[in-house]
Amino acid sequence: MKKQKSKFERPRRPWDKVRIEEEKKIMQNYGLRRKKEIWREESILRNYRRLARSLAAVRDKEKEKILLDKLFRMGMISKEAGLDDVLVLTVENILDRRFQTIVFKKGLAKNLKQARQYIVHGHIAFEGRRTKWPSMLVPLGGEEKIGFYEKSKIKAVSQ
Repeated sequence: MKKQKSKFERPRRPWDKVRIEEEKKIMQNYGLRRKKEIWREESILRNYRRLARSLAAVRDKEKEKILLDKLFRMGMISKEAGLDDVLVLTVENILDRRFQTIVFKKGLAKNLKQARQYIVHGHIAFEGRRTKWPSMLVPLGGEEKIGFYEKSKIKAVSQ
């Protein structure tokens, strides 16, 4: 069986106090279980920013439009945004689009930890299908498609 490639990079300075404190705050604010989730989102952000810098250097309008449209569909930037807005994105912008965060903000769970538990246990559905991945990035307009799974026992209790 082929070994899977890591989807994140570990920090170069593992004992940097400032970074550790920032990650601790982010973990509490977004109900994350481990720092690997933050590193994965940072990797996604790093790739988008790298792509934006290379497109700014080459000045390829077609690929630039494709990148901006994709980020708009994911709800990370506005329709009128440019490459400069991609370079300003933060990890919080990506974490706000996570399935877990949107379930909490929609009011389906009392807190972020409970939202994560509902998702992992299969009580929450996206577009009518159970989704067990709290890290799934929800596209713009996908918030309305989130609800309790039709066969879930939680649905009857919470409403």
